[in-house]
Amino acid sequence: MKKIILSVVLFVAIIFSANAQRFAYVDTKYILEKLPDYKAAQQKLDEQAALWQKEIDQKNEALKKMYTKYQAEEFLLTADLKKQREEEIVKAEDVLKDLQKNRFGYNGDLFKKRQELIQPIQDKVFDAIQKLAQARSYDFIFDKASGGAAMLYTNPQYDVSEEVLKKLGM
Repeated sequence: MKKIILSVVLFVAIIFSANAQRFAYVDTKYILEKLPDYKAAQQKLDEQAALWQKEIDQKNEALKKMYTKYQAEEFLLTADLKKQREEEIVKAEDVLKDLQKNRFGYNGDLFKKRQELIQPIQDKVFDAIQKLAQARSYDFIFDKASGGAAMLYTNPQYDVSEEVLKKLGM
């Protein structure tokens, strides 16, 4: 009786393991930090960001000096000169804000430079993950570094998007 139960349990386990999906995870942050190309690209990016920040700091200092000079001379200026200086200060502030936005804002120069330098390296890592997943028959590979449940590879056989659309009458 024990042999029969053991055989049935073993048979069921084999069936479930044959149909089991294979999962894996990677830590892309760890992988990238180990790549010399990534370190070099990150250093270039940091250097460029520092140069842009220095440029912004210089313009900010010039703006502060302009404002301090205005405050010191404010009582000696005519109404027209006051207005002119105030407009110059406001214009300089706007220029500084635009520069900050263009350098560090969404889709700014830093973002574009990061895409230029880092994206090709990330693409290489992603390709290696895809090849590994296919070679080892993984169905899903998750990224530990993403902080969420980012999937870097999925077996298309498990995509049920079309079925969901059919259920929605699409």
